[in-house]
Amino acid sequence: MTQPEQPLLDLARAHRVATSFTDWRGETRTVSTETLTAVLTALGADPADPVAALHAAWEAPWRRTLPACTTAVQGAERLVWMHVPDGAPAALAVELEEGGRRDLEQVDQWVPPREVDGALVGEATFRIPGDLPLGYHRLVAASGDRTEEAPLIVTPADVGLPARQGDRRGWGLAAQLYSVRSAGSWGVGDLADLTDLAVWAGADLGADYVLVNPLHAAEPVPPLEPSPYLPSSRRFFNPLYLRVEAVPEYAALPSRARARVAMLARRVREKAAAADRIDRDTAWAAKREALRLLFTVPRSAGRELDLAAFRRREGAALVDFATWSVLAETHGTDARTWPEDLRTPGSPAVAAFAAEHAEDVDFTCWLQWLLDEQLSHAQDKALGTGMGIGVMHDLAVGVHPGGADAWRLGDAYAKGVTVGAPPDPFNQLGQNWQQPPWRPDALEASAYAPFRDLIRAVLRHAGGVRVDHVIGLFRLWWVPEGQEADRGAYVHYDHEALIGVLSLEAVRAQAVVVGEDLGVVDPSARTHLASRGILGTSILWFETADGGALPAERWREQCLASVTTHDLPPTAGYLEGEHVRLRDELGLLTRPVEEELAADRAEQRVWLDEVRSRGLLADDASEEETVVALHRYLVLTPARLVGAALVDLVGDRRTQNQPGTLEEYPNWRVPLSGPDGRPIALEDVFTSPRAARLAAVLPRRG
Repeated sequence: MTQPEQPLLDLARAHRVATSFTDWRGETRTVSTETLTAVLTALGADPADPVAALHAAWEAPWRRTLPACTTAVQGAERLVWMHVPDGAPAALAVELEEGGRRDLEQVDQWVPPREVDGALVGEATFRIPGDLPLGYHRLVAASGDRTEEAPLIVTPADVGLPARQGDRRGWGLAAQLYSVRSAGSWGVGDLADLTDLAVWAGADLGADYVLVNPLHAAEPVPPLEPSPYLPSSRRFFNPLYLRVEAVPEYAALPSRARARVAMLARRVREKAAAADRIDRDTAWAAKREALRLLFTVPRSAGRELDLAAFRRREGAALVDFATWSVLAETHGTDARTWPEDLRTPGSPAVAAFAAEHAEDVDFTCWLQWLLDEQLSHAQDKALGTGMGIGVMHDLAVGVHPGGADAWRLGDAYAKGVTVGAPPDPFNQLGQNWQQPPWRPDALEASAYAPFRDLIRAVLRHAGGVRVDHVIGLFRLWWVPEGQEADRGAYVHYDHEALIGVLSLEAVRAQAVVVGEDLGVVDPSARTHLASRGILGTSILWFETADGGALPAERWREQCLASVTTHDLPPTAGYLEGEHVRLRDELGLLTRPVEEELAADRAEQRVWLDEVRSRGLLADDASEEETVVALHRYLVLTPARLVGAALVDLVGDRRTQNQPGTLEEYPNWRVPLSGPDGRPIALEDVFTSPRAARLAAVLPRRG
């Protein structure tokens, strides 16, 4: 790896690529020439001639009449430029989303003209007032008889909590839905289980939300990717989570078809009962056959109208997703390996394929309609218990590079790089999440429509969203293909725009936004998120100050506080050092296991001593009493929301996910289990005294 020369460094900075970074030990590391070259190429720059490429980058805004997309915060004025031939008249107005027009005031601010292609270009400056309504508007520029338009997005200053929640503190459950299985589910927790879990949590425990893992769409046929954080699409949902018997047409199935469905369900349940792993492939193969039978049942006139309305609302994105799904059944689930003429959604070959397989495309669209219906039911039932938030979805960082979103959105994603994270104390070799990153320039050119659409879809039937690795809205660690995870570079995004769009969609959906802001985070990012009313994430074990436990009174208010997270073992396992031993077995440690265990015990002792100092924990406390005491401590903090993992309510010990591994550990395939390590059914969770004892210490609704 070589040190970059100055022209390449200048080009990188012009494209908002960081040329150095501070690692988790506090040391500054320079990004190599090879990494910068790969990242700039993925951004569409030409690092082979950095001087010419830098000149092109400087000229690019002057070739435009208006910025590609402008975002503003309601209540705050901002300035926007307009380029015209030097000396030509300039006028700018706003056409509002809901109708109406506002002329903008030109500001007396002289900017020297610039020569572009032999002609002088001047810059006029206009003021966007702070009293514009929220929404997706249009800037209309006029110079003489020529007009041009560009998007203007006015975003809320503060998201906050939904009006239903008000100012009261709330708590909720965090659950990996696939692991939460009932007598009625087909080997994998589903949306009927989510509905029942939410009703129990809201009605019996006084919870305000249930946070679930990402329910994004996976592959249409086995083998299915186990990780919910590596989906095929974030815009659409995974039909694996459908409850077959809850589909209204199930009641009209002919007796022979109904018997077939019952047999399929019985086989799946029998196999699941004999296994210690979640088997998505078996469950989905059986469900898919059953759903095919249901698809042939005639629908009522009203349901046909509802399906048609759903398809109109989802538009071309739904058809493209469905087309990818059917193509994947024939050509494999990685679109990068398909025949060349099928790799572009708008190609004649794709259109011909979709026409030939129209019934299969319709089937996939129908599945998404069913998901919309069952998700809506889950949220309605959750709110019906008095929950202030209801279902809170988790938004994954990205998608599979050969999946539906990467295929249908094309150049919105960068090629030749993947997203990851530099080394940190828990992942000392760094991480590569094998996902393509958004291209910042493509997002801006599209007025952030792909991002807007996925946020809107996730929040359609939800009261909140947890944004995994929310710092990715500020910067992402891009790793060139073929390089180790620590050989990446940070690429910066327009966080004002991304957070603005996220906030606008959340306010319109009356939803709360929680950002997962753990790991290496610039403090200014947390400050900005808090200023926009976006809650952060505080995990007890990570809340330290000056080498000791951060006292409860000093925790931030704008956060969701919990003891653990899905990337750590359940608290019972964590107390036993399960995370250290597991990383040692998998070869993920960079120092001897004895040292790591000693350090871990010392860190735990700091926190347990702090909890004891508050009179919450006896010296001879049992493991269950310790788990309860740690959650009692959360209530002492000012955190607006408190979270309790379902695994902690039932005494589970096993890790759901070990970062930095793929097949070395059964990530995302561990069923919800009790203290004895045996899988536990949802019906038994509802009557668990242990669960009731832990829930009783959390801030119950009055």
